[in-house]
Amino acid sequence: MSTPVYALNLFNISSKEEYLAYAKRSVKEVNNHRGRVMALGKYRESITGDMTPRQVFILVEWASKEAFDSYCNDPGLADLHPHRENGTQDYIWQLFDKIEDLRPIFN
Repeated sequence: MSTPVYALNLFNISSKEEYLAYAKRSVKEVNNHRGRVMALGKYRESITGDMTPRQVFILVEWASKEAFDSYCNDPGLADLHPHRENGTQDYIWQLFDKIEDLRPIFN
């Protein structure tokens, strides 16, 4: 059984025009590939940790890893992804398994 995954996106905007070209279309395409934007955020402050802050935070829940892969590898979106790549810098993109509580971490 496939389980949901979260995609954590942290990045800086390098080209407003390029990223807007991506953003205008990406929400619909994410939804079409069984993803859902859960949260958006603009950097406020660092409390602790050694990671260089990024301007933007986006958390997307995908129905499965396969759904995420279908979005990344859909040939129909070959013209979309370059807008994200060209409109951002310092990109961190990580996947996390969805869990209901912390028990799986301690097993």
